[in-house]
Amino acid sequence: MKIEIFEIPEEGLDIELEETPEVDGVKITQSFKAFLRIEKKAHEVFVDGLVTGEIELQCSRCLREFRQSIRSLVKVIYHPIEELNKEELVELKSEEMDIDFYKEGYIDTKDIIRDQILLNIPMKPLCSENCKGICPVCGTDLNEFTCECEKKEIDPRLASLQILLRRMKANG
Repeated sequence: MKIEIFEIPEEGLDIELEETPEVDGVKITQSFKAFLRIEKKAHEVFVDGLVTGEIELQCSRCLREFRQSIRSLVKVIYHPIEELNKEELVELKSEEMDIDFYKEGYIDTKDIIRDQILLNIPMKPLCSENCKGICPVCGTDLNEFTCECEKKEIDPRLASLQILLRRMKANG
C-alpha cells in the first residue's frame, strides 16, 4: 500500500493492513500484519506501530528449516529524499537510526514491513537454544541420533601448531 504524503490528514492516519512483501532469501510463511499510526508535521512523516508475522529460517547448527515469529515495534521518521542531497555525508548517531527518506511524495508500507523483517533476522538462526548441530565428521543430526565418530576437539588457535608437530614427526 502506498501512502501519499499530501493526503495524510492533520489528525493523522491509523492503518491496519496485511501484506506479504518480497524479501530476497527469506521465505514468508504467514502474511505480515501491520498496525501503524502515521502523522505529518511539515515535510516530516512519523510512523509508529507494530508489525507481526512469521518467516522460515535454516538453523545455523543443524541446517533444519524452522519457523520464527516476528513481532517488531516500528518507530520511523521519514524526510524527503531531497534533504539527503543537500547535506554532507556524515556518520549516523544511534538516535538517528530510526530515520528514513521518502521520494516522489509517498511511503510504501511494503518497504516498512520488509525493513522490519530484515532487521529481525538473527545473524545465526537457531531452531532452539539447545540445538546440538551436526557431526563435523559424518554429518549426523545430533539432535536425533548419536554417532560413533572420534571427536578430537582442538582449539582453532592451536591448529597450526598441530600441523607443525605432524611435519616435525614426519621429517624425523
